[in-house]
Amino acid sequence: MEDQNNEFKISVAGLRLGMFVSHLDRPWMGTGFSLEGLTVDSAEDISRLQNLCAFVYVDVSRGKSPDLNYVVYEAGGLGPATRNEFELLRAKNWEIQSDFEVELGNAQHGHAQLASGIGDVLNDIREGGKLDLGRLATGVETMIESITRNPAAFPWVMELRRKGEYAYQHALGCSVWAATFGRHLGLELENLRDLALGGLLCDIGKLRLPKELLTRRGRLAPDDIHALRSHVLESRRIVEETPGMSPDVVSMVAHHHERHDGSGYPGGLAGTDIPVFARMIGLVDSYDAMTSVRPYATSRSPHEAVMQLYQNRNSLFQAELVEQFIATSGIYPTGSLVELSNGSVGVVMSVLSLKRLRPRVMLLLDEHKVPLPDFRSLDLSIVTEDEHHRPLNIRSGLPRGAFGIDPAELFLD
Repeated sequence: MEDQNNEFKISVAGLRLGMFVSHLDRPWMGTGFSLEGLTVDSAEDISRLQNLCAFVYVDVSRGKSPDLNYVVYEAGGLGPATRNEFELLRAKNWEIQSDFEVELGNAQHGHAQLASGIGDVLNDIREGGKLDLGRLATGVETMIESITRNPAAFPWVMELRRKGEYAYQHALGCSVWAATFGRHLGLELENLRDLALGGLLCDIGKLRLPKELLTRRGRLAPDDIHALRSHVLESRRIVEETPGMSPDVVSMVAHHHERHDGSGYPGGLAGTDIPVFARMIGLVDSYDAMTSVRPYATSRSPHEAVMQLYQNRNSLFQAELVEQFIATSGIYPTGSLVELSNGSVGVVMSVLSLKRLRPRVMLLLDEHKVPLPDFRSLDLSIVTEDEHHRPLNIRSGLPRGAFGIDPAELFLD
């Protein structure tokens, strides 16, 4: 099978022109198709596939991406209690209370507050000091308020300002995505606060490890792996010794490196033995790490990271959890660089829940990759053609820094 990172299993009801079908739910032999793998380029192709199959696999690196409503998630035999777990967690239906442009100013203010607090706290821990929970409280509260009003603005600001030390940016990224994830699941405010703190603090013990260990390239020796993994116990010790810390935050910090199939650490827990909030932080931590610029690893585009999570559903991560996170972020998450079908390049501003493949994009480069004199917003859920009347959609996600783009310098003072 080809690189499964790029494959989505979808219902045949979701087939569209321009998709590349890489596999069927049955052998190709006897289906009447002359090749194994085809680009859907006619209504007849769609009709034949729908008559033959219940589902197919589409390779988004070779054709159009599917609508998330038609993606088939495999539950892997999990029982009703697990399937309903996220429904039981839902306590609130959060609704949009402010427009993106209105919330953007609030998000920038909140980001500055939260970033300042994180910087001070990380420096204190690095120098052997205690964790000052109060120093984080105001920034976390402002961030939660913004995300509950409109979940797009704060991630947009956070992604555009992502620059500088990895530990600092990763803590901030995990916190913002965890709170956004929790909002999508309909969690109570207190749970959102705990998730935000869990994301901020899950790797705080790494600040007590030798810097050369954290930045070392290549394969690590067994002793180095053991030393690196010790950050979980050190992180747990730091948060446990902090007055007023929620037990749920301690649990997230202690278990966020456990994995659904039991391959994680430090306890080798599996499935629902891993506390649900720790499962959420583990997924968010992995997503943010993959999309970050690190000294020892190549950054993936947010789109590629989402694909990686999808590939690892029911192995490293619970399938339902992956499904819910993709529903939160979209295939092209807020703040990610994308190339459109006409060659122009932009950054995703916000994603509509019903049209996640057609987000609102701020265009930065024209089709010749020349910077636009005035950036402009383009809502792909409304605009379906370019100025030459050609179909307009997202061709691919791009990694950070593609074509020399630094959104932080372009958008924000």
